[in-house]
Amino acid sequence: MRIALFITCVNDTLFPDTGRAVVRLLERLGHEVVFPENQTCCGQMHYNTGYRRPATRLAVRFVKTFGDADAVVVPSGSCAAMIRDNYPRLGAGGSRLSRKVSSLAPRVYDLTEFLVDVLEVTDVGAYYPHKVAYHPTCHGLRMLGLGDRPYQLLRAVRGLELVELEGATECCGFGGTFAVKNGDVSSAMGADKARHAVETGAEVLCAVDNSCLMHIGGVLSRQRSGMRVAHIAEILASTEKGGSSDPRPDDVRTAKEAATR
Repeated sequence: MRIALFITCVNDTLFPDTGRAVVRLLERLGHEVVFPENQTCCGQMHYNTGYRRPATRLAVRFVKTFGDADAVVVPSGSCAAMIRDNYPRLGAGGSRLSRKVSSLAPRVYDLTEFLVDVLEVTDVGAYYPHKVAYHPTCHGLRMLGLGDRPYQLLRAVRGLELVELEGATECCGFGGTFAVKNGDVSSAMGADKARHAVETGAEVLCAVDNSCLMHIGGVLSRQRSGMRVAHIAEILASTEKGGSSDPRPDDVRTAKEAATR
């Protein structure tokens, strides 16, 4: 199977360790991963703010770049949802873009979907000796319908104690441009999510989207809560023999947070 990694622009720019973790994980499971160098943004920002023409150009670039892949793995629920749910709306019915999207979109997967549904594996051989809470991000929950797939994977990780997060299905308040246009509301929602996370007593909050973790992690860092964040790929890639089993240090989170100010 030809597996292509779409790292997404947020991960490529701010969280490259997540992409490395995906490759390390899939290779450990016996699969070869390719990284098409022509990839760029999925166009979600443009689409959500009404810039349909630039979004369409990015969609054309995406299908051209990934069209030959048997599967495209995306460590971001929001970007996977953009491709699967919104790309079909960009091309007029019967257009060349529409036909290509219809062919490619079913082969685009969030990482947890790919592991559970395609590879049919939940125990990936991970070891992560930490108490963890999982935040189901809006796109993963409502658009992709990831359901309990992330929970299945986390429960199979040796050494990991998974705890319940109150108000788990509530939005963290990031929402991309929503955080910019509605800063006060976004901050209040982020504070609520951070409070619930801290109340779990977990060491680590994880999710399938680094954008949400960046938002919540910023709140946790400013509060000096001691709680850290980690993308689920980084947890699943961790083993006793290799790969980091430590959550991201606070100084890294602070640096990432500064990029959003």
